[in-house]
Amino acid sequence: MGTSFISLNDLKRNFAEVKAGMKHKEAIEESNRCLYCYDAPCVRACPTGIEIPSFIKKIASGNLKGSARVIMEANPVGATCSRVCPTEELCEGACVLNHSSKPILIGQLQRYATDWAMNNEPVLFKAGASIGKSVAIIGSGPAGLSAARELARFGFQVTVFEAKDQAGGLDTYGIVSFRLPQEISLWEVEQIRQLGVDFKLNTRVGVDITAESLLNDYDAIVLAVGMSKVPMLGIEGEALTGVFDAIDFVEATKSGGDLDTSLIGKRVAVIGAGNTAIDAATCSVRLGADQVQIVYRRTQAEMTAYDFEFDFAKMDGVEFRWLTAPKRIIGDENGNVTALECVRMELVDVDAGRKRPLPIAGSEFVLPVDVVIKAIGQTRHESLIDQFELTHIRGTVTVNPETGQTSNPKIFAAGDVIFGEGQGEAMVVSAAQQGKQAAYAIYKGVLIAQNESA
Repeated sequence: MGTSFISLNDLKRNFAEVKAGMKHKEAIEESNRCLYCYDAPCVRACPTGIEIPSFIKKIASGNLKGSARVIMEANPVGATCSRVCPTEELCEGACVLNHSSKPILIGQLQRYATDWAMNNEPVLFKAGASIGKSVAIIGSGPAGLSAARELARFGFQVTVFEAKDQAGGLDTYGIVSFRLPQEISLWEVEQIRQLGVDFKLNTRVGVDITAESLLNDYDAIVLAVGMSKVPMLGIEGEALTGVFDAIDFVEATKSGGDLDTSLIGKRVAVIGAGNTAIDAATCSVRLGADQVQIVYRRTQAEMTAYDFEFDFAKMDGVEFRWLTAPKRIIGDENGNVTALECVRMELVDVDAGRKRPLPIAGSEFVLPVDVVIKAIGQTRHESLIDQFELTHIRGTVTVNPETGQTSNPKIFAAGDVIFGEGQGEAMVVSAAQQGKQAAYAIYKGVLIAQNESA
C-alpha cells in the first residue's frame, strides 16, 4: 500500500466483505452437482447437523425460503457460519465427491440461501405457546443466541443479559468485517428478538445485577459468557503507547465509527498465531500498516489458526516469524514503541504431550516496530463463575457433555466458557450446537417435572 495516499474512505473500502456471494446461475449449477446422499457424511460432519442435501435440493428447485429454514432450523447462526466455518475441515471435507472431483461448495450455497433470507425478510420461525417458565441467558454470542432461539420456540420467557451495547458477542464484535460484516450477526439477533426474547444490553451480570438475583428470579440459567481479555505477556514495556489487546483492536474496527488512521505507514508485530492473531494482522494491513509480522514461539505445524486464515494472511502480505518469542518491548523517551526484542526458540521433547518451546541462549535480536498487538489467548470470567459457585478448572466450567448442565443443576453452560482443559471445541458452529443442547436439556427437565407432578 502507498502509505501517503490512503484516505479514510480507502480504509473503509478495505473493510468491505472480501468474498462475493454466489450468483443465481452459479448456485443452481452447484446445487445440481450434489448427489443428495442418503445418510450423508456432510451432515454427520456438521456440529449442528444441518440437513445439507435437503437445503441444497431446495436451492435447486427454487425454494429459497425452505432452504434457509432448513439451515436456520439446525443452526440459529447459520448465516454467520456460512462465512466463518472451516468447511474444508467439516462438511466439505466429508463430501463424497472429494474422491472423484471436488466437494460441493456447501458453505457458499449456505450463504446464498441465508443471504436470500436476509434480503427478503421472510418469517422463518415463531415463538411457542407459553409454558410459564423463564430462563436467563448470560451472554449473547453464538451459544447464547442459539439457546435463546430454541427456548423461545419451546415457549419459555427468555431474557438475555449482554454487557455490550449490541448483541451478538464474538460474531458482532470479534470477527473482522471483511469476513463477517456486522449486519449479518445483527440480522440473526433480530430473528431471535422477533420471537419475544428480551435483550438487556449494557448489563453486566455480577456487577449491574447479581448472580443471586438471577438464581432467585429465573427457573434456569444458561451461562454463555465466552472469554475475556488477552492476558499480559509479562515482559518489560507492555505499558508503552502502541501496545494493544488484539480483542479490543479488532472490535474497534467493527464499532461503526471512523477507522483509526494511526497505523498508516507503521510497522506492526502481532504476538500469537491463533485466529484472533490472524485477524489482528489482516486488520493492520487494511489500516495501512507498511509491514505486519506475526511472532510465534512454535512452528507453523502448531499454530491454532485455521488453514484458510493462514492462507488469507499470506495473501495480504503478512510475514511469519516462527520459533520466535518476545523478550521485551522497547520504547523511546516519549513512551512510544520503537522495537521488539525477541529470542529464537527450539522445541524440546517432554515426557508427554506437546513439545515445549525453550529459548536458545544468545539468540536475541531486535525487530524495529511501531506497534505491538498481543494475541496470546484470552482470560476467563472466573469472578462471575465463582459468584455462581460453579465447579471449574482455571475458568473452564465443568459440564455434563451431553446436556451442558453444570455443578448447579439449575445452571447450564455453553460456548467458550466450557472450551479448554480437554473439553469442547472453539468454533462458532460448536458453540451454536452447545446452546441448542442446553436448551433441549432445560426443556426436557420441565417435561419430566410436569410428568412427575401429573
